[in-house]
Amino acid sequence: MTITLPSGVKDNLRFLCVEVDSQLTALKEYLTSPTTAIARRILDRSGYSYNLKTRIHSGCVNKLSVSKQHNKQLSLRGAEFIATDLERITELTRECVKQMSYVGKPELLHSQWFDPLLEQISGGVNQVMDAIETNDSQVALKIGQRETAVEAHYDRLYKHYIRALKTKKQTQDLTQILFVAQSLKQMGDALLHISESIVSANLGQPVNFERYFSLQSLAQNAPANEDTILIDSVAETRSGSAISGIRTSGADDNEYMAIFKEGIKRKVKEERQGMESWHEIYPGLAPKILSYKKRGQSAALLIEHLPGSTFEQILINEPQPTLDEAFNKLNKTLRSVWNETRNSKPVSADFMGQTQKRLAEVYKIHPEFHQAPITLCDLTLPSFDDLVKAAKQIEKQVAPPFSVYIHGDFNVDNIIYDPMDKRIHFIDLHRSRYMDYVQDVSVFMVSNFRLQILDAPLRRRILDVAIRFYTMACRYANKANDDSFEIRMALGLARSFVTSTRFILDKSLAKQMFLRSRYLLELVLTEQPKHYSKFKLPIKEILSD
Repeated sequence: MTITLPSGVKDNLRFLCVEVDSQLTALKEYLTSPTTAIARRILDRSGYSYNLKTRIHSGCVNKLSVSKQHNKQLSLRGAEFIATDLERITELTRECVKQMSYVGKPELLHSQWFDPLLEQISGGVNQVMDAIETNDSQVALKIGQRETAVEAHYDRLYKHYIRALKTKKQTQDLTQILFVAQSLKQMGDALLHISESIVSANLGQPVNFERYFSLQSLAQNAPANEDTILIDSVAETRSGSAISGIRTSGADDNEYMAIFKEGIKRKVKEERQGMESWHEIYPGLAPKILSYKKRGQSAALLIEHLPGSTFEQILINEPQPTLDEAFNKLNKTLRSVWNETRNSKPVSADFMGQTQKRLAEVYKIHPEFHQAPITLCDLTLPSFDDLVKAAKQIEKQVAPPFSVYIHGDFNVDNIIYDPMDKRIHFIDLHRSRYMDYVQDVSVFMVSNFRLQILDAPLRRRILDVAIRFYTMACRYANKANDDSFEIRMALGLARSFVTSTRFILDKSLAKQMFLRSRYLLELVLTEQPKHYSKFKLPIKEILSD
């Protein structure tokens, strides 16, 4: 991809780069010899850099309003981000001057120690236009790498001034100088952001510094030349991971040869371990791992692209015969997994413990759910929190008789069906482990219910799938002599209904789900312990609108 900017935007970016460099030169002079004249020269220039940034933003907005090309839009947004970060550097130069005005003994600063930071920052600013005009990601990366050098210089300064502060002499001056060093460190952060904006425009999608290096390393394993690789943004997960599709330039939009997933190292490592476990326990269900790389606190996976559609896509868009085929294959696959991985050691899902951990997030989104107990005459309605606490005690008495290897996040969009090979695949496997199979059953059912589909026939179709799935699980439980299946299902559904509301802003749907959760808990709490094995769920009433 080529970064194309309107001439007015590009010219103003060039002027802004020159202005930033001038400000940095003046700051270097000021730190060497902090005179009022130099300070005034820096402080009086604030309006010019701000006006240049505003002109760039206005030029980009005007072009964005008429451009519908994704690549051009990304370039224009990148120019806006670059202008903002450049102007931020000038703002930080003024902040340095203000902090130095409180220093009684400027010689404590040792300006020669600060020169390497300013040289790195100035050098990065001078590379910005070169990186933009040549569309050279390598130059952009060099700008970002300067942030690492700035960080290293800052760390040395920080340690020196902290040691000096421990002597308890001239503490005010030393503290103000530390603030100056911190401002220079933030300039390095701005360079990193500029680097990421340029690389993002070159790649055609938003990308951060760590992600680029991960992608660059992993792409070496892809069966194509680097010049032919195209990257499409596929999804952003709630955990912060980014998912991209990698394809060759001659392929159709959805014909990916691999999927790239990048995020926090711990999360990506869990995903990798989940896939490896599935390969050992039940080969063929999980995608193959093509490569794994880690860098700093980030990590990335390159995994096999699985053909087919998610169960959610099939449920909403495909004809009934295709849905029935996918549903039957899913049921058969699950029963096979449960039978082959069944372990005599029971592992409780701790549904109520899971609920308690997530209630704070639920209440932040829906504070109206967080209510105290209500008393009317002799009748007391306990709070939801109290219901959960009471149900937690019951859950201890209805442990599952065995455990199986579960998906752990069995939503309808984490199941893929390939109609050509008639195979089921699982994705997003970072929560896979041995546990109560009711966890997967309840999550699947609620993920159907919470689909925000208003079309009446389609809602009936969704309800039918959920009930059929529940019936399959009931039959499996009967054959496995799982007498507490239904009461655990009530607790699992209660957990999934209420915790899912933290992702739902539709107040009507969220309220429906919350009330169902409360009803299920109240239903469980009314049951006598000796009747736990005979507990029956009114499943149609719970799932119907």
